[in-house]
Amino acid sequence: MTGPQEGSPGSALQRDLFTFGALDEGEALVEPILGSWEANVDHALARSPIDVCSSRGEDTVVVGNMGVVRVLEVNAGSRDVRVREGDLCMLMPFGRLDRFGYAELAYAYDAPHTIGLLAKRSKMDVRVLLPIPGGTAYSLPQWATYGRYFTAWDNWHKAYGCWRTQVTDDPANHLVFGWGGGVAFAELMLARRAGFRVAMTAGSDERVAFLRENGITPVDRRLFPDLSLPTREERTDRERHERRRASVREFLHLVDELSDGHGVAIFVDNIGRPLYDITLTALARAGVVTTCGWKAGMRLTHLRGAESISRHIHVNTHVWQLQESPAIRDFQEAEGWMAPKGSEVVYDFDRVPELADDYANGRITSYFPMYRVNPV
Repeated sequence: MTGPQEGSPGSALQRDLFTFGALDEGEALVEPILGSWEANVDHALARSPIDVCSSRGEDTVVVGNMGVVRVLEVNAGSRDVRVREGDLCMLMPFGRLDRFGYAELAYAYDAPHTIGLLAKRSKMDVRVLLPIPGGTAYSLPQWATYGRYFTAWDNWHKAYGCWRTQVTDDPANHLVFGWGGGVAFAELMLARRAGFRVAMTAGSDERVAFLRENGITPVDRRLFPDLSLPTREERTDRERHERRRASVREFLHLVDELSDGHGVAIFVDNIGRPLYDITLTALARAGVVTTCGWKAGMRLTHLRGAESISRHIHVNTHVWQLQESPAIRDFQEAEGWMAPKGSEVVYDFDRVPELADDYANGRITSYFPMYRVNPV
């Protein structure tokens, strides 16, 4: 992507040649195979919440920081390098790390001088390459969805751990709810494993069926069409306010039915501002609202006294801990906590601008959209 553009998200993408230098010590030359289309790519193209070109001080940025690559060459130097030529690896999206191993800057997003997967060839530090298990039982497209799963792993375990500091009851008596999306889906599958009731919104027949097939109670978002209308503070007319109130009332009634009147124990809200007031209203006493994304608004407000009295815990995480990556991968392989086979949708490299527009306009029914750069 290049500097500011007019028009659709896809128009911000420019097909061009770029160059990079020889491999430094500890770097690998790679050939991207499959890339996962993540919300951060959509944010980069929209230049919101930040303009990554300006933030990085670069006129052109190659985006795409989740996906599978083939290693072509390695400059090991004096490092203990654990990837070899021919390995298929997942790219861990860590640009700059803090002292605990968490990401401060994201690879191929706001981390300068990092080259993403929307290129026929790229080079990257071997420390961010995690080999796919040899003889794996899962397909390459299934592994290419790992970004949503690794993020979900970290967010779920932090949220569940916080909930357990206040509640020791059987999870079967409690509801975990998600507004929707691939990360929320992966988290609810973990919540289901832990014994919770699980439910999630969906806005199409395909997604409703997909959730039901995977043991998650689907909540048809179309039954509450006005949830995302402006809140009372932002309303411009009484009629819209009343429509939103009616949708909220019906939604909260359904939450009561699913939770035996107690509300949501852990609410996965990666949407943000348009639904945040509803999230807090639906939350049970001693409940947890957890987020690892901000699809539709980062700036939130709440009444601190009410949240304190209700003993609500707010959990915010970003990416995961780099050193946990092998353990998460191994759990996926051993336990089958993976995107269901065939649930992904793949766009060819030439259709990436179309993918960008389809994602931005909600035209993709799969939770796992991706693009193919090179053949396997």
